[in-house]
Amino acid sequence: MTSPVAPGFALDKSGEETVLRLSGDWTVATLHIVEASFGEVSLPSGAAIDLAGLGRIDTAGAYVIDRIVRSARDARVTGTPAAAASLIAQVHAVSDPAKPRPRRTYGLVDLLERLGRGTVAFFREVTATLAFLGETMFTIIRLLAQPWKLRWTSIVSVMEEAGLNAMPIIAFLSFFVGMVVAFIGATTLRDFDLEIYTIELIGYSMLREFGVVLTGIVLAGRTNSSFTAQIGTMKMRQEIDAMQTLGLKPMDVLVAPRVLAMLVMTPILTFVATLAGIAGGILVGWTSLDINPSLFVERLRASVPLDQFWVGMSKAPFFGMVVAMIACRQGLLTGGSVQSLGHRTTTSVVQAIFAVIVLDALFAIFYMELGI
Repeated sequence: MTSPVAPGFALDKSGEETVLRLSGDWTVATLHIVEASFGEVSLPSGAAIDLAGLGRIDTAGAYVIDRIVRSARDARVTGTPAAAASLIAQVHAVSDPAKPRPRRTYGLVDLLERLGRGTVAFFREVTATLAFLGETMFTIIRLLAQPWKLRWTSIVSVMEEAGLNAMPIIAFLSFFVGMVVAFIGATTLRDFDLEIYTIELIGYSMLREFGVVLTGIVLAGRTNSSFTAQIGTMKMRQEIDAMQTLGLKPMDVLVAPRVLAMLVMTPILTFVATLAGIAGGILVGWTSLDINPSLFVERLRASVPLDQFWVGMSKAPFFGMVVAMIACRQGLLTGGSVQSLGHRTTTSVVQAIFAVIVLDALFAIFYMELGI
């Protein structure tokens, strides 16, 4: 390895033009030799800087040279070696003080611009999600047509992890929501001496709405984040790239088992949530309204049509599929950093809850038009 050449400079004012000639190696290890004397150099306007004799250079040397170029108005740089020219240009682009920073305004035009960008981003996200939904449905149909290609072990494992293990918390929350609805109904209807209609309130609310919505929201917070974190971690560790190298499709191995497991388990969890909510209402009716549990169940059976139960159950597969699909998509979009994983997990949970609420509203409009 050759020893470094001491940097040097010469200021030539003999002709009509002032020329500053640099030579030697301008690196962080050698700059101390000329640091003091070079800092006193002052170039007139229009001076030329000749770098033909320049040796090795690093970022520190490029910064010092760029600083002297800036100090002289209309300075010309000549004879720059190719490697040095690239490095000096990069330093100049980064440390250019003349480049104005974009000012953030808060006027009407800026507001409309941000609103427009947000709207375009929203529709792009919806389009990409619908495209992923189509790909997921095609994959599931293809696998169902070839059941020997289904990964039954993965499906059963996800059913236990995301479905069976979520059953206690869903039943617990639904039980207390049923109690809250019963208390509110009893308190409101007492003013009209109609406490007995609390049974109908519990029946319609839990069978039609609260059972399936609570299940969807809990799955969006618990299972959705789990799926996104699992797939996102695999993406960060390049396990998905290795999987594709082996000829395995992520849609077949990661997405389809989770979606199929949620399609099966979400109706079961909804059924448990509905029973737990009704049990909470029965407890309130027994302790606060002196309504015997057998009377409660008999009036519930006689007053609330069975189609209300099927209205709620019909939403469950859609909620489960959407929650699992959003989780898998966000997991596959995870980048290589921890920040990306956290961002995708948060986005996944927010989108899943939003999708559950929007789907429930669309189902409500649909069944209202059908008169159910």
